[in-house]
Amino acid sequence: MSQIHKPRKRFGQNFLHDYAVVENIVACVQPKPGDHIVEIGPGKGVLTEFLLRPDIQLDIIELDRDLVSLLEKKFSCQENLRVYSADALQFDFSELRKQNEKLRIVGNLPYNISTPLLFHLFENVECINDMYFMLQKQVVDRICALPGSKKYGRLSVMSQYYCSPEMLFEVAPDSFDPSPKVMSAVIRLEPHAEPKVDVSSFACLDRVVKQAFSQRRKTLRNSIGGLISEDVIKLLSIDSGLRAEALSLRDFSKLSNALYEIENG
Repeated sequence: MSQIHKPRKRFGQNFLHDYAVVENIVACVQPKPGDHIVEIGPGKGVLTEFLLRPDIQLDIIELDRDLVSLLEKKFSCQENLRVYSADALQFDFSELRKQNEKLRIVGNLPYNISTPLLFHLFENVECINDMYFMLQKQVVDRICALPGSKKYGRLSVMSQYYCSPEMLFEVAPDSFDPSPKVMSAVIRLEPHAEPKVDVSSFACLDRVVKQAFSQRRKTLRNSIGGLISEDVIKLLSIDSGLRAEALSLRDFSKLSNALYEIENG
């Protein structure tokens, strides 16, 4: 049984054991009767125990099969809790909801998959009410960063296209087993009821943002010149001599819509 509890590096496991932090997370989530909560990476079920109550549906998704067995035994008597042995990166979250209900997502995300998992969740954002995640603090800082900041990048733009982010509180390394070498933080991501900007094609937005920040020290005329000419950039009232970190979400939406027009006529 001791092997089951041993954190595994390949899964990026850092188990939260500080109950004050757990209680703080639950206080932020504020589970309400009728909620459908999905917990990603429950580990040994410490947070799960605090989220679980008779008036909600709780689904938990765990990749480590040994932990799945532990969780199934631990919560075998809970009829309103379902354990899914699955990779959250491949999981179809829309299949969990009934009719038009919105899911509430919670998780202590493994650092090694946090960014791709966030992008996967953004693809399912129409069925999500809100999200509460424990992440590396530097990732939270990047998500919340504003134009002009060195931390502002692709993750900032794409996260803020889909959601309003808010850092809730920081968490010290000794709250985990094993202790990570970095600070963590809990963030709330609330999907926009209506898009903040009009975008003709999400694929075009992602391409422009990715290209602009892939060479972030270069000016727009050089970083995205292969996609959009300098003349077109100027027609959008955007200074082609700026770097990507100076552009707002609205600027990127203008560029992505221009790219869509160029490619689709």
